[in-house]
Amino acid sequence: MALQISATNPEHPALLLELPWHLPLEDWPQEYLVPLPRGISRHVVRYSRAGDEVIAVKELAQRPAQREYDMLRDLDRLGIPSVDPLAVVTGRTDANGAPLESVLVTRHLGGSMPYRSMFETTMRPATMHRLMDALAVLLVRLHLAGFAWGDCSLSNTLFRRDAGAFAAYLVDAETGDLHPQLSTGQRDYDLDLARVNISGELLDLEASGALHPSVDPIEFGMEICARYRGLWDELTRASVYPAGKYHYIDRRIRRLNDLGFDVAEMQIEHASNGDTVSFVPKVVDAGHHQRQLLRLTGLDTEENQARRLLNDLESWMATQDDYAPGDPLGARPEVLAHRWVREVFRPTVRAVPLELRGAMDPAEIYHQLLEHRWYLSERAQHDIGLDAVVEDYIRNILPKARKTLQPTAE
Repeated sequence: MALQISATNPEHPALLLELPWHLPLEDWPQEYLVPLPRGISRHVVRYSRAGDEVIAVKELAQRPAQREYDMLRDLDRLGIPSVDPLAVVTGRTDANGAPLESVLVTRHLGGSMPYRSMFETTMRPATMHRLMDALAVLLVRLHLAGFAWGDCSLSNTLFRRDAGAFAAYLVDAETGDLHPQLSTGQRDYDLDLARVNISGELLDLEASGALHPSVDPIEFGMEICARYRGLWDELTRASVYPAGKYHYIDRRIRRLNDLGFDVAEMQIEHASNGDTVSFVPKVVDAGHHQRQLLRLTGLDTEENQARRLLNDLESWMATQDDYAPGDPLGARPEVLAHRWVREVFRPTVRAVPLELRGAMDPAEIYHQLLEHRWYLSERAQHDIGLDAVVEDYIRNILPKARKTLQPTAE
């Protein structure tokens, strides 16, 4: 059987042909590899390059490789945070003509880290709580889309920093199934697997001495269940309000937006006596602030980053002479937003030398600078300009932050 490359982009097959497919992944020469941290996997995984892109290459049997490729494409169409599938390579043989396993190729998620790399220095319990929050949000989003993961764990997740919190991405869809809607039993099964897997992974870290002494692995495994159920209830429960109090419905929608979810449609029913109104929202995937920032500025960021950048954008807009909400003669928000990107966001980010940024993307750098400006302004009891903030951040904060923000090779 001849080598075959099935890819989402017609440019990728030519770039992928340059890789040594006649060798098992574990034997690939160092010249083809990119030294990035890898998590634990049941398969051999390597990072390499295809043109300008860093790719993750996973070796597995042909049917599972094709199935996972198709599943990741489905998740991408649904807007679920997961790695991008690029190609499946089949028909591999070694120099003697013996068959080799097929390969799934995905795009490396820039700025992401497997959980074990994050525990290279002992992680504080408060940071671990944020990891559990991110994983709970990911699992809820998957279940709202009808995806039963079948193997939710820290090992099958990548994490990116998101304005003081974390964003979680699915990295292994091999065991997943997509349905029109999940039953309570299917969701509970996924949640129970998550509890067991997370407790086991934390027990392993505890045995290696990488876990904070105050952390109980079993309790943290249970925490994912509590956080998931609280979020699921907030997103799906029916609310009953007094008739005529429609602002209560608006308040509920705003609370859902603050959690990062949108309401696609809603079901409102009046009681037979006319005294109460029942409200059931149909919640869709997270990204309320992401989409708003992308629409206004073209910046594609994580959700918490978008929320923070929007706050700064709105504060800046209020200082502009041509900002006049509701006035048809005033500048449109999109015009002001692009001016903010050109005159404030980009110059501020570019002031931080590229070689000092580590794994931080531009949105995270800007968020960090906003945090540092708040701290300096509070200490000085007056507003500190961004130029002074950048200078102080580069001199006093960035050298310390790089030790934890820069992924290290295995």
